[in-house]
Amino acid sequence: MVFRGWYVVAAGFLVLFVVYGLQFSYGEFRLAATEDEGWSQTSLSLIFAVYIGIYSALSAVSGWATDRFGPRVTVAFGALVLSSGYILWARAETLVEVALALAVIAPIGMSCSWVPVNATAVRWFVRRRGTASAIVTAGGSVGNIAGPPIAASLIAANGWRTALTTMAIGGLVLLLVAAALLARSPESVGLFPDGDSRAPLTDTTSPALSPREASRTGTFWIMWAMYSVTFLVVFVPFVHGSAFAVGLGVSSLSAATVISSIGIGGLVGRLSVGWISDRIDRRRAVVFSLGLQVVAFLGFATADGLVGLYPSAVAFGFGYGGAVAVFPALVADYFGRASAGSIVGRMFASAGTMAAIGPYVAALLFDTTGSYRSAFAIAAGLNAGACLLATRLPPVRSVRAGPQSSPAAAPARPDR
Repeated sequence: MVFRGWYVVAAGFLVLFVVYGLQFSYGEFRLAATEDEGWSQTSLSLIFAVYIGIYSALSAVSGWATDRFGPRVTVAFGALVLSSGYILWARAETLVEVALALAVIAPIGMSCSWVPVNATAVRWFVRRRGTASAIVTAGGSVGNIAGPPIAASLIAANGWRTALTTMAIGGLVLLLVAAALLARSPESVGLFPDGDSRAPLTDTTSPALSPREASRTGTFWIMWAMYSVTFLVVFVPFVHGSAFAVGLGVSSLSAATVISSIGIGGLVGRLSVGWISDRIDRRRAVVFSLGLQVVAFLGFATADGLVGLYPSAVAFGFGYGGAVAVFPALVADYFGRASAGSIVGRMFASAGTMAAIGPYVAALLFDTTGSYRSAFAIAAGLNAGACLLATRLPPVRSVRAGPQSSPAAAPARPDR
């Protein structure tokens, strides 16, 4: 019999596949909308940057809501709001309406995805926590790969407004199905982590820390600084990679495949690093992932054509994917499972918001120097700093979780 936790993992994968498939299809819809309506691409890019910043900041709220109301309610609410935002954009006639849809409504819904599903997945596992988190986050990579071509096909067949409405409604249905599978924790349904027949002999922290207690530890702030620094530049290759490649004399079509290479590397990185992190010290996995990003950014900074761009893109995707995959698992390792949603949400809210800054600064550097090389070199230095911070994380403390008991005696909590 399949452990119920793997259904939770599959549901989390589906949630991120849908929401990031929509998000990474933005470029297709932006291009079609500007051609159809004559809207400014600069204005639409600014709206998208605001969207990223707001949904990252609101992750603190969605993390708290996951702990308070449960993942089913939180994700279902987000699904309704996110789809409403995209449907409103499909009906928008002015940029003001686009801004309302994408910079106000959609980020509220988007914030109810990454943090809730990852925080829930790590509650269901101890020994295979890294693997579970890796599979869930891989949904975003698959969405990154599949979403744009799906959107392009629908736009070509039906126009961007119908295509966007179709993807929004289809996504809503899938998200509601996934939400129904997101049970809060194994204890809430009389089970134990990893599908074991009794409580785990070891866990990481005892008792689990509250968000306030966690924020008083040095480990919390090392992790926050580490991810803030790497997230600051994480969208630079996604946003400017194609333009950089074209500037090197690469065709537009080939430049697009460079971005696809990031998605492929990210998928492999998430799955492999997450799995490996369950078998070695998870700190080593994150140090390796951040170190690989340093190498990748240096590769971008010195590339002269596709020969340098492709391996750099794959390496960046692998490193970024691996670092993100172990993030929720690290939080549960150090601070326990009980408040994982609130703690992951607090970190992601502040660290993730930094991602809106890097691409804008990279554009300013391009305007000043005429090249993106300096932006990539700075990104390499910042990731080197993040890698150094990762080496300062303390060993994970392994302690007894308490007396053994049967599933019937497991602490029960209403699964909302």
